[in-house]
Amino acid sequence: MTTAQICIMGTIILYLCFVIITGVMIGRRSKKSAEGFYLGGRGMGPLVTAMSAEASDMSSWLLMGLPGLAYLSGVADAGWTAIGLAVGTYLNFLLVARKIRRYSVKLDAITIPSFISKRYGEKKPVIMCIASLIILIFFVPYVASGLAAIGKLFNSLFGWNYLVAVIIGTIVIISYTSVGGFSAVATMDLIQSIIMTCALVVITCFGVYQAGGVGTVLENVRALPGYLSLVQTHDAASGGAAPYGLVTIVSTMAWGLGYFGMPHILVRFMAIRDESELKLSRRIASAWVVISMTVAICIGMIGYGVSKAGRIPVLEGSASETVIVRIADLLSSYGFIPAIIAGLILAGILAATMSTADSQLLSAASAFSENMLQDVFGVKLTAKQTMLVARLTVIVIAVIAAFLATDPNSSVFQIVSFAWAGFGATFGPAILFALFWKRSNRQGVLAGLIAGGVMVFVWKFCVRPMGGAWNVYELLPAFIVASVVIVVVSLLTKKPDESIEKIFDEVNAA
Repeated sequence: MTTAQICIMGTIILYLCFVIITGVMIGRRSKKSAEGFYLGGRGMGPLVTAMSAEASDMSSWLLMGLPGLAYLSGVADAGWTAIGLAVGTYLNFLLVARKIRRYSVKLDAITIPSFISKRYGEKKPVIMCIASLIILIFFVPYVASGLAAIGKLFNSLFGWNYLVAVIIGTIVIISYTSVGGFSAVATMDLIQSIIMTCALVVITCFGVYQAGGVGTVLENVRALPGYLSLVQTHDAASGGAAPYGLVTIVSTMAWGLGYFGMPHILVRFMAIRDESELKLSRRIASAWVVISMTVAICIGMIGYGVSKAGRIPVLEGSASETVIVRIADLLSSYGFIPAIIAGLILAGILAATMSTADSQLLSAASAFSENMLQDVFGVKLTAKQTMLVARLTVIVIAVIAAFLATDPNSSVFQIVSFAWAGFGATFGPAILFALFWKRSNRQGVLAGLIAGGVMVFVWKFCVRPMGGAWNVYELLPAFIVASVVIVVVSLLTKKPDESIEKIFDEVNAA
């Protein structure tokens, strides 16, 4: 190993040790109860709520996927995705956050499945069971995709065995998630978001310098047909421009709909200490999302300029996602201090991955230990036993996810895209109708959950492959189908009991 690689590895190892120690310390101070483990005792401040929600959302996609997409095809694809996500973030905080926090307190619900079930006064936990299964079906492979990203990062940087890197990443995440629960996860997400931000800033400044300045960067991308257009995209294979039509724009922006159904993001709203602080959280989260995604897209453009200047290789295909890694590696060649900074940048990529995986792991664990085991199967546990089962569930699910991540050729982006659609199309409509439509009932929401989940699979594997106008991201049609089904079935069946409507009125009148 070179001196630069030793410095980078040492920095990353120190970072991982810091994560473990900090997480364990926070865990020892947190409340030893199910609410403490899964919601941090509903004591999160506005800054932690905002940054934890966004860090758990973005994952390594922010530092690898988005810059790589911009590097290859220009502004349109990455830009419309970013716009959709920014709008989705803002609307989620504006429309959903306050209501679900207030409603979940009223119903004493600490997970998303328990909230939906209690909202409709279930006597037999059918919705609880279906919702928990949806979380397990989509979250376990989602966690696996994060572990796979960790494995690929260490393998490409140091030549480590891919499986060994996956195991190390799994152990680190388990260590602070199983001990500290939500409090540790949320606090580490805040720290990791700061590291991610620093990584974006440093890479931008260094990349511009290596490319020859802002003017040179702009001159290089202007020379590429369709690169700076929002209605065209650059085709790297042909060197020309390809149209980016309305259907594609709508399909791409549909990513923003996913926010309404993300369990690991929605629980952040339920965990804030005071609903009045959500306004500040919304401003912080929205500003961070817009700025960070804009910078990430710019890094893709800057990375192309650095390649054009001959400082890093020209990246093709999936290799474009390593543009930040390549620039960080270039930075490390300038001496000891730059190598340490490069290590922190790469730790930022690791942080982005871990901040998502830990949140998803906790949500999946709560779906099994809290909802399936106790609520559906009726297993009675003491408070101490509940905590033990919660921690064991985190470990078991992490091990299963690590097993699923053993294939180094698995497509991280495809798994993330599919899981995002699955949650958005099932929980998204269910949450919105539960919060805003008093006439929605148990039968309608149950039918909507099933219809949304089935349509994601049908559209992904049967309809979308036909191409053309059918090549629409499966989240959009599945979201529409689930919404229509909820409305139709609710209107065709008996309206909710007065007691359920009364709680709805009380929550909305407060």
